[in-house]
Amino acid sequence: QDILFGCPVPVAGEINLGVLKEDHVNIIIHGHEPLLPEMIAVVVQEPEMIQYAQSKGAKGIQLAGMCCSANEILMRHGIPCAGNYLHQELGIITGAVDAMVVDVQCEMQSLANVAKCYHTKLITTDPRARIEGETLHIPFDEHHALDIARQVVREAIDNFPNRRAPVMIPKASTPTIVGFSYETIRYLLGGSIRGSYYTLNDNIIGGRVRGVCGVVGCNNCRTTQDSAHLTVIKELLKNDVIVLSTGCAAMAAGKAGLLTPEAASQYCGPGLAEVCETVGIPPVLHMGACVDNSRILMAATACVKAGGLGTDISDLPAAGCAPEWMSEKAIAIGQYFVASGVYVLFGVTWPTTGSEILTEYLFKGMEEIYGGKWDFEPDPERMAQKILAHIDLKRKALGIDKARERVLFDMEMRRKLEAEAAAAEAAEV
Repeated sequence: QDILFGCPVPVAGEINLGVLKEDHVNIIIHGHEPLLPEMIAVVVQEPEMIQYAQSKGAKGIQLAGMCCSANEILMRHGIPCAGNYLHQELGIITGAVDAMVVDVQCEMQSLANVAKCYHTKLITTDPRARIEGETLHIPFDEHHALDIARQVVREAIDNFPNRRAPVMIPKASTPTIVGFSYETIRYLLGGSIRGSYYTLNDNIIGGRVRGVCGVVGCNNCRTTQDSAHLTVIKELLKNDVIVLSTGCAAMAAGKAGLLTPEAASQYCGPGLAEVCETVGIPPVLHMGACVDNSRILMAATACVKAGGLGTDISDLPAAGCAPEWMSEKAIAIGQYFVASGVYVLFGVTWPTTGSEILTEYLFKGMEEIYGGKWDFEPDPERMAQKILAHIDLKRKALGIDKARERVLFDMEMRRKLEAEAAAAEAAEV
């Protein structure tokens, strides 16, 4: 995706249902494959398409995303995000969505029934993910991408005059700063010439930053939307742990106002707040869609390479968690991290608790092989405490658990240090 559409860089965006506009044709892109959303983002800016919308009585076209398709076009273009997983039915209920365009994964089968109660066209685009009762199926073909995108947008525009329910758009939207790819973080930590993760390592060693945690994953209908994500994130920030986030968890942070640099002074401990203010970054770094979790792993690898925090990912004072996971892909991604040496916690429920032998292997045995392990904690407050305890354990193993006294060397001390270094070099020769 980065090769096709470019590596994300910091960009301003906006999130929540308040990004919809009553006097515009509203199109929501929902799903996970970025090809069609990228093409629709191009088409809605074409003068002919805007004029066509105006001919139907609209002032323009408002494109918004939902779920990870939202993150893709938000990260690269600043296109607003209407919400995460549990927002999808609510978007239709506003009465303002003229078309919801879906591809694969995380689309509720109930969308067709909800759309029938309003004027919204539910357009499916992948033959593998049809929905019974869909309004329209337009198969996406990458060889005719722009033509198909234009067809989709025209369907939405043609539907604008058919609105029949009162439009009720919540006055809720929050500014965000997103686009923190692995490469962007490196640049922010030292520029194009001196960019290095050692700056982060140095602050971890010095104690300003206690550690790093990836908070990722879906919403889960068994929990209050976003509550577990925000409980964990706020507790970590308060304890000087910087958070890297993707997917629905990142959007939860965005709706709560945690994706702006100003959030650091309100939610962070003094050390992390100082670092965020100095670098000019939010305390929660939005790194993309759920398929972009590899960016977090690349950042962890860069920390090891930069030096000072051990020789393996399992040595880092770092952890990962998915407090509200519900999709099988979360298990696959989590296993990738565990096998790479990361301590990974899941919330809500866990699929292996019926087998003591397998659970024992996942929660303890794997650590002996890979350095990483699984854990399960349904209570988000206790999950945050487990993460902090793990980070402190890794800090102690590295010998950085205690504050070091800063010593200002005078000239005599410098000469002595230089003489000792010269003597050691001579002895080696």
